Order: sequence, then C-alpha cells, then structure tokens
Amino acid sequence: MAVRIRLTRMGRANTPAWRVAVFDRLTRRDGKYLEMLGTYFPKETRPEKKLSIDIDRYNHWISRGAVPTEALSRLLKHAKTFEAKPAEKVEKK
Repeated sequence: MAVRIRLTRMGRANTPAWRVAVFDRLTRRDGKYLEMLGTYFPKETRPEKKLSIDIDRYNHWISRGAVPTEALSRLLKHAKTFEAKPAEKVEKK
C-alpha cells in the first residue's frame, strides 16, 4: 500500500483552510484519510498559528514509508518546521 502525506481542502468559500493528512495513494483529494496530522491556514497572519502539525506522528509515518507531496514539502520547508539537512560536499580531484 503506497501512502502519501498531503493536503485536503476544508473551510468555506474565499477562506481556505487545509488539513495535513495521511492518505492511501489512490484516494481522491477530499476523500477519507487514514490519519489527520495537522492544519494549515494560509490567510492567518500569525506565523505560529498558520501551520500546526504533530511532528511525532509525521515522523512515524515517514519511517513507515509515507511520502509527502511536493507542495507539503515546500510548505514545511518554508515554515521551518524541520531543519534542512546539510548538503553533501563533493571533493574535487
């Protein structure tokens, strides 16, 4: 079973809100999720309230083979939720 961590839309018109959830690969965007990990409110002005995610459960799903979508990866990187791994240095010969 291929598992993805992705965003699912909620909220009303012109006030978007997203859930960060774990889905089976074949589930549609707003379909049934396996577990909700957090929320994302793009119109929120306070950075600490904009993205909330359960880091322990996120790491659990990553260790089980779940893959975050590209959009979620960019969002987490922008929010600085996770520390970026240093790039490997290539030695010149």
